[in-house]
Amino acid sequence: MNLSLYGFGERGTGERGPEEEWIAVDCGMMIRQDLPDSPLQVPNLDTLTALGIRPRALIITHGHEDHIGAAAWLWPQWGCPIHATPLAAGLLRAKFIERGLATDAIRVIEPGEALETGPFTLRYLPLTHSIPESCALLLAAGEHRVLHTGDWKLDPEPLIGKPMSAATFRAIAPVDLVVGDSTNAPMPGHSRSEGEVARALEHTIARCEGRVVVSCFASNLARVLAIGRAAQRAGRRVSLMGRSMERMVGVARGLGYLDDFPALVPVSDLGYLPPDEVLVIATGSQGEPRAALSRLARGRHHAMELGAGDSVIFSAKAIPGNELLIERLKNGLKRLGVTLLDEFSHPELHASGHPAQEELRTFYGWVKPRHLLPVHGEPRHQQAHRELAEALGIQAPLIPLNGDLIRLDAEGLSLVSRHPQPPCIVSQNAVAPLPGLAGPNQGPRHGSLYLALSVTATGEGGWTRIGRLMLDASQASPIDEEAFTDWLDETLETLTGDTLAELRLALQPRLMGWFADHLRRLPEIHLQILAVEAPSASELG
Repeated sequence: MNLSLYGFGERGTGERGPEEEWIAVDCGMMIRQDLPDSPLQVPNLDTLTALGIRPRALIITHGHEDHIGAAAWLWPQWGCPIHATPLAAGLLRAKFIERGLATDAIRVIEPGEALETGPFTLRYLPLTHSIPESCALLLAAGEHRVLHTGDWKLDPEPLIGKPMSAATFRAIAPVDLVVGDSTNAPMPGHSRSEGEVARALEHTIARCEGRVVVSCFASNLARVLAIGRAAQRAGRRVSLMGRSMERMVGVARGLGYLDDFPALVPVSDLGYLPPDEVLVIATGSQGEPRAALSRLARGRHHAMELGAGDSVIFSAKAIPGNELLIERLKNGLKRLGVTLLDEFSHPELHASGHPAQEELRTFYGWVKPRHLLPVHGEPRHQQAHRELAEALGIQAPLIPLNGDLIRLDAEGLSLVSRHPQPPCIVSQNAVAPLPGLAGPNQGPRHGSLYLALSVTATGEGGWTRIGRLMLDASQASPIDEEAFTDWLDETLETLTGDTLAELRLALQPRLMGWFADHLRRLPEIHLQILAVEAPSASELG
């Protein structure tokens, strides 16, 4: 769920100054499969409104959903030009048209080209990643030059497009700052090439006997192309299952990326083919309940049934947080007698789209950054990235959190302020955010939840609950009280503060976050905290 903002000028007292200008880079979303109806979570714009920030342009680095998926919800609040490479622009147009939005603001820029907007000059620098036309952005404003890498890897055999040009990136060295991808920073060595995966898929598919279903991300067109080629060489006909897969292949074919992809068989014709001539490329590798693969696992797909002798290949890595859904999916397939091949049993069937340590070292040897801001991934990935950079003599003083406002000036990087980001949930079928989880300025809360707890200081810097938790959620959506109580007790132990006021200040946003993660709609939360003395051993006896 990516949304970065770059501003140039002086904020002064915190109000928008006459010289201050901003641009947004990417506008992504994530699917909340843990909530009913699998709504979308998009970036919350409340902080931008409070700070008076309105971007004059939206710049898209590539066409993955976590980089473009929220544009149809958030762009209408800005109305600014959107600059994207042809594939990402085509995908954005399809989204806008589907939701009744005009597409005039979407402007195509080719990889390698430059544009100017306000005080910013930007150049799109082609990278290799798991979708064509991925680009880093070289941003120049005033005396500063920043390289925003987006997602990337060093792939000598990307299947679609050319490998990265070392000369292109050496030519921009040195840069003041790299805002860089940390996703695989803890991993030694190099990420696997798409060419290697293509050969492994061809070898594996050739050995399968019954029907074959391969599930991968629709946006990984190199993988889709490799699967199609492998199927053709094994004498199998190819069909697509899943709306996003059909859309992605359609847009890509229109741009000439899949010219040698085999002819497609309509899903409705699969029942007429012998099993050993069938290969389906399907969505649903993350266990999405409404995706094609989940319907096959439940025996509820109208066009095809799976059974003993058939094979399902997961050519995608599990996204953290989706493990339970994926396990349910795999259990359903196993009950059908299907042979499963996944990242654990056959790691050669998938390649990450992000750089491991040797790739980072090589890349930084090209661009010679003075500073690094490690983004993407979790804190441990950012920390590994930071340590690698510092070992190379690159200054990396900060590990940013969502909502951090960071200054780059002649003195380097500094944290200006922190702005916690409450979740913003929208229906997949709506353009306007739903109320409840959408933030304080975007609609009423749903019901009320009353919480009273008695606490005492542990003497070790934390707090502990004493006695029974008083919780009245009768006017709100039902919750798992046992899970909430366990979470609350663990959280209290980690919170510091000498007074109840400080404890409330630390606990309140965490409470909001827990309920946001476990309820579809956020109630009005009434919190009462009482301080009590811990009972002595004699009193307990």
